[in-house]
Amino acid sequence: MTSMLSRPVTAPARWPTSSFASQVALLTWRQLSTTVRDPQEILFALLQPAALLFMFTQVFAVLTTTAGFPPGLSYVDYLMPAILLNNVLQQAMQSGAGLVEDLHNGFVARLRSMPVHPAVPLVARSCADLAFCALQLVVMLGTAIALFGHRPGGGLAGVAASLLLALVVCWGIGWLFLALGAWLRRAQTMQSLSVVAVLPLMFLSSAYIPVSALPGWIRTLARINPLTYAVDTMRELALGLPGGGLGTAALTVLICAVLAIAGIFAALRGFRRPL
Repeated sequence: MTSMLSRPVTAPARWPTSSFASQVALLTWRQLSTTVRDPQEILFALLQPAALLFMFTQVFAVLTTTAGFPPGLSYVDYLMPAILLNNVLQQAMQSGAGLVEDLHNGFVARLRSMPVHPAVPLVARSCADLAFCALQLVVMLGTAIALFGHRPGGGLAGVAASLLLALVVCWGIGWLFLALGAWLRRAQTMQSLSVVAVLPLMFLSSAYIPVSALPGWIRTLARINPLTYAVDTMRELALGLPGGGLGTAALTVLICAVLAIAGIFAALRGFRRPL
């Protein structure tokens, strides 16, 4: 009896679990494979930007005669960075919508019953959406060069820097929409809020027309719109135009980093709420 009482008590074995990185990699691959298996989603994601590029270049090509338009530049060259940035914003909105879907279809509930870190589903979705966005941008750029006569004068280095900046914007704004999805948890509300937020930001910027050609009060709004700096920097890098250079690019990255940090904290707090 005494020997039994003196026997050391062994601690229960911990539940085996994988590392944070491996969990993120596994869920990122799950999200990407789900997207790849849906050809309709891929087709729509690629056709929509091409349709916008065709429509805008045909309807607004006359804007090349507007005062302040860069001389010797075709409208398709001027517009292409804006189309890429618009696609980035659409993909960022899909991040929040996809999270809402996972919250309602039981996937997140299953994850919460497993030894998975609470931040893993959010980080994995952000990584998967960023990877898919990179694929979209490359395909769209190739399509614009092959079918619409886009000729980026900044060379390979300038185009690569422009695409990288677009992905930084996608990452930063994507976390804001993940936070909205984690708190709102309603797909219809997310879509309505996204349209109200994104459309004015794009049209009240230098995306489709130079700021100097806008009416007075709209010009003022465009000059304080962060998307103006983002699209201007992408345009300068891709087309080899004179501009703010590294200073403007650094400011854009800083703004996106601040947005991402705020979005991460808000998304984690909203995601931990009961389902």
